Amino acid sequence: MSKTFFLALGIFLTIAASVTGLVVIPNWQFQDLKPVVKATGLQYPERYFGDAHKGREIYISQGCIYCHTQQVREKGYGGDIRRGWGTRRSVPRDYLFDRPHQLGTMRTGPDLASIGARQSSTEWHSLHLYDPQLTSPGSVMPRFNYLFNEIKEGQPPPNAFKIPSANSRSSGVKYIVPNERGAQLITYLKRLNQSFPLPEAQQ
Repeated sequence: MSKTFFLALGIFLTIAASVTGLVVIPNWQFQDLKPVVKATGLQYPERYFGDAHKGREIYISQGCIYCHTQQVREKGYGGDIRRGWGTRRSVPRDYLFDRPHQLGTMRTGPDLASIGARQSSTEWHSLHLYDPQLTSPGSVMPRFNYLFNEIKEGQPPPNAFKIPSANSRSSGVKYIVPNERGAQLITYLKRLNQSFPLPEAQQ
């Protein structure tokens, strides 16, 4: 037999082994995973509906995955839990309804797997998205001010958030109100919470 045959055979076997190990076997291992349902009727994880689903689409379209992950590593494999990014490690069950998943590959910013538990305030998320410097001085995150309506004068509506007077980048803006897309993104971020005590996630 020629060397070409053995080369082609080697390439085929390499690809077949990779697909088997990285796709087929994991799918077989986790095919029976189901949400956990407590006696109270609470289910985890839940599907994203309504504004949370639309907010997830906005999260994807804005490229948040390029700077943020959604996967908390276990103790001994990084300082995720010590930093307060989660109370436990992430496990496959966390992503049952997360398709396509948003695991991410880079952490220019902190992990967001449980940002909804760390920051439950709509005001915090609004100020942070409008201008990250307002909540996280020194942040390199870009501004998403186009997700907000700006108010420079007059009586603000009840759902408006005041811009700190010391902010020099607001150009006279006194209040902000999330527009429809901004409100949907915030709803999604507030839903991110992997603190549910799954048995397979125990340290």
